[in-house]
Amino acid sequence: MRKIEIYHVDAFTSKPFTGNAAGVVPDASGLTEDDMQKIAREMNLSETAFLLPTEHADADYKIRYFTPTSEIDFCGHATIGTVWLMATAYGWAEKANRLVLDTNIGLVPVEWKAGESPLSAVVMTQIAPQVKDVEVSAAEVAQLVGIAVDDLDSRYPVRLGYTGNWHLLVPVTSRAAIDAARPDQEKLGELNRAQRAVTTHLFTFDSEGMEYDLYTRDFGPAVGLAEDPVTGSANGALAGYLILEGIMDAQETHQLTIAQGDVMGRPGRLYVSIVPGADGPVIRVGGAAVPTIQGM
Repeated sequence: MRKIEIYHVDAFTSKPFTGNAAGVVPDASGLTEDDMQKIAREMNLSETAFLLPTEHADADYKIRYFTPTSEIDFCGHATIGTVWLMATAYGWAEKANRLVLDTNIGLVPVEWKAGESPLSAVVMTQIAPQVKDVEVSAAEVAQLVGIAVDDLDSRYPVRLGYTGNWHLLVPVTSRAAIDAARPDQEKLGELNRAQRAVTTHLFTFDSEGMEYDLYTRDFGPAVGLAEDPVTGSANGALAGYLILEGIMDAQETHQLTIAQGDVMGRPGRLYVSIVPGADGPVIRVGGAAVPTIQGM
């Protein structure tokens, strides 16, 4: 195998060794799917992103995402980390104000503010959100995620949400209950695989006195991840759920700050906008990033 440049990039943070680390291979041309899977396993991060030439006339790159065990269709934090790296280390910020990525679920444009140096954030527009019902009882959900039934927030429904990957969205009454969650990894993984969901995403509005609007944790045993520190796709799906379930007004623009990763010692912050659109809500998820390791 030829020498391949590869990075660790911490996403949804500006402080090294916090947020969520993604592997990024800026030039994966010539690599086979087996090569990419082996590299992702060697990196042993939640996801590694691989940039390839694209045949799509409206895209700049094809991007593929691999966990240590499998390919997934979309990954938010690896998208943020990849585009931050390309905009800064690879000079895209000097000639454009966005990249368009050709993903397995369609085109994903990722923008930054031209003229900023260093960048303050990059922002991806996720694909149209969806939600669907899930056949699982409150007692079963509570048992699988390792919280008391009374800790589920009964004001909001448990649903599957989507902006590129399906996620099981679980409302919880408090941050303390989320931090205390101890999932049954094996059985939760079985449930998510049966649902074709990538992760289970716990969320709460318990944020009084904090500099964020929602607090979340994300568990992904179905794809080989015990816990993902800061999750762009799941929080995008959560934003869509908040509108599609009528929890927030679909006719208004919303700006949300979401905190995740604190309990893992890798705190990150996501900045999410929800904008009314002709075909439904438009979800944009953004944040900063910082490369921490570069090698071959």
